Amino acid sequence: MADNGAVGGAGFGAGFGAGFGAGFGAGCGAGAIVGTGTGVGAGMGFKAAFGPPAGPAAAAVPAVGVAPYRELTFDVQGDVDPATRAAVARIDATDLLVFAHGWNSDRTTATRLFDRFFAPFPGLVGSGVRLGYVGVVWPSIRFSDEPIPDFDPPAAAAAATAEVALDPATRLALGAFWPGRDAELARVAALLDGRPESAAAFAEFGALVRELLQVDRADAMAATAGTGAAPDGGAPDVPALFARDVLEVCRTLADALARSGPQGSAAPAFAPPDGSRALWSGAKELLRQATYYEMKKRAGVVGERGLGPVLTDLAARRPALRVHLIGHSFGARVVSFALRAAPDGARHLKSLTLLQGAFSHYAFSDRLPHDARRGGALRGLQHKVAGPVVACHSSHDSALGVFYPLASRMAGDSAGLLGFDERWGAIGHDGLQAVPGAPRLSLEAALREGLPEAGCVSVDAGSVVRRGGPPSGAHSDVCHEELARIVVGAGRMGR
Repeated sequence: MADNGAVGGAGFGAGFGAGFGAGFGAGCGAGAIVGTGTGVGAGMGFKAAFGPPAGPAAAAVPAVGVAPYRELTFDVQGDVDPATRAAVARIDATDLLVFAHGWNSDRTTATRLFDRFFAPFPGLVGSGVRLGYVGVVWPSIRFSDEPIPDFDPPAAAAAATAEVALDPATRLALGAFWPGRDAELARVAALLDGRPESAAAFAEFGALVRELLQVDRADAMAATAGTGAAPDGGAPDVPALFARDVLEVCRTLADALARSGPQGSAAPAFAPPDGSRALWSGAKELLRQATYYEMKKRAGVVGERGLGPVLTDLAARRPALRVHLIGHSFGARVVSFALRAAPDGARHLKSLTLLQGAFSHYAFSDRLPHDARRGGALRGLQHKVAGPVVACHSSHDSALGVFYPLASRMAGDSAGLLGFDERWGAIGHDGLQAVPGAPRLSLEAALREGLPEAGCVSVDAGSVVRRGGPPSGAHSDVCHEELARIVVGAGRMGR
């Protein structure tokens, strides 16, 4: 099923790190509903790869400047680390801010995001509010060539982004993301390093990516021909990027990279040279898209099977606790899919704020504009939030504006890979779509006049979410006091 708001989502990824792909993003300074069992945590054990050690040390407090602060740590199956769960349950607070990072994250980057984003809150809330802070840590992957505003030196980030070969840190991260696939990853790295000028080399690269994803070639070919079909009669659940001719895909991705210059930055646009180097830049982006495809599915699993049940249990034990969900990038998908596990009539979820959300802008729609027989993957679930569901978006986000729709398009679709089709739009690029009665506000108006008491609302945050280099643009530029004030306003926690 395509990520046009239907359950599943193709994953978009290429935005690399940016964006959107299948997954992940961290943010700021940083689907198929079931996981595949691949990735961090499969084979090598989640805690060894990403999470904290087992036992008492798992509940150690990371270096975050607000208090009380704890982290909830999940593996790829959505299982929570028991020590972190117990630590969160002990937080003494009236209101709990629960923030899930996005795709371009390792553990260190995620913690830095939480530290930066949470910093303004103590000075924004009213005297009767005792805040508790929770960082949701789930298995994502950090591509070190993806610049994050305020985290990476601009010159170093620009140099890394323009490099085709895999740097050692990214190679190591891929080994943890796909454990037991060292032979395939070694060959992928060798091809990107050597950049052979032959169609056969690109065909081999495409086959290796499909092997890492466990995408069946016959299914991919059927999807390319438009002869396959999903169980619901829609497009096959094979993104076009992994089904079409690999040279065509690499050319498309190389062109998209060349067009994804920085937003609000003095850094030069990323424009790979003509010839085989440009095509291999596209091939590297295809690999990045593959990780996003996995991550997108993973985010839904962690939200529905992990975070949602944990918060429901916490609410049963502490019914007076007010929970405010925040998510960046694929972390927005995590917190949104947590709504699936909330029981009908539950009142513990008081607000939901999505920062550059990397999932379909039709997710909360009752009927898809292009297929009135179907609704979005989260249709109607905004009613499980006692307060507003706020979607902050920015046109300066290249990851979501360029790469998300490109990588979400299903094989068999009649339009070209770069053809415009709003079916594949992301909520963090243009806000919520096809939700009747959902207002659309500027950031300034939302801060000046306030937010609705309940229901969906889109807030154009482009006046502050505007910095960032290629290929993701402003996707990770979310650490701003203005956005913290949006969260406070959504939760009715202000002075």
